[in-house]
Amino acid sequence: MKERLPALIALLLLIALVACTWWAADYAQRAIPVDPPRRLTHEMDSWARDFVMLRTDPQGKPINRMEGKYVEHFPDDDSYHVTAPRAIGQQEANPITVGTANTAVMEQGGKRIVMNGKAHLHRQQDAQNDALDVRSEQLIILPDEDVIYTDLPAVVLKGNSRMSGTGMHYNNKTRQLQVSASTDVEISGSETRGRTRNGANQN
Repeated sequence: MKERLPALIALLLLIALVACTWWAADYAQRAIPVDPPRRLTHEMDSWARDFVMLRTDPQGKPINRMEGKYVEHFPDDDSYHVTAPRAIGQQEANPITVGTANTAVMEQGGKRIVMNGKAHLHRQQDAQNDALDVRSEQLIILPDEDVIYTDLPAVVLKGNSRMSGTGMHYNNKTRQLQVSASTDVEISGSETRGRTRNGANQN
C-alpha cells in the first residue's frame, strides 16, 4: 500500500492539473470579449466629392470613366450611389458614349450602372453614323458589353430622325438600336411618319 501511495498521489495531482488547465482555458475564453459577427446593413462606410473613377482593360487602357459631384459606398452590396453622374464609355474602335442623369447606382464592381432621373446618353458621331441621343427616366448601362437599355419610355434622336417608344436596347459595338412597344418613328427628309407595335431596328 505504501508503494502505491506515491503513484496515487501523482495521479490525483495530474487530474487536478488537467482540471485546473481546463478551467483556466474556459475562463479566459469567457473573459476575453469577442466581437459579434458583422451585421451587413445598408449603411454608408465611405464617401467622396468631385470624384473620378476609372476602369481599365487588361492592358491598362482606360475603357470606362465615372465622374460625379458626390458618391457614397455601401458595403452590404458593394454599390456606389452617385449624385450628378457622368459615365463615359471609351472602348477602342467604338464611338465614345457619355451618359448623364440626376443620380446613378453603380453595381457589380462597375459592371452595371443604373442612371435615374432625366437620364441621357449621347453617342458621338463617327464616319458611318450620325450622333445618337437617348433620353429616358432610367437608362441601364453595361460598360463591359458597351450596351445600354431601358424598359421605360424613351426618345431616341439620330441625326434629324426621331424615334420614341417603351423599351430600348442599344449595342455600341454593333451600332444596333432596338426600340419596341408602340413606337413612333419620324425619318428625316421624309414626310412619312410610321407607327409600329412590334418594334423598330435602326443602325
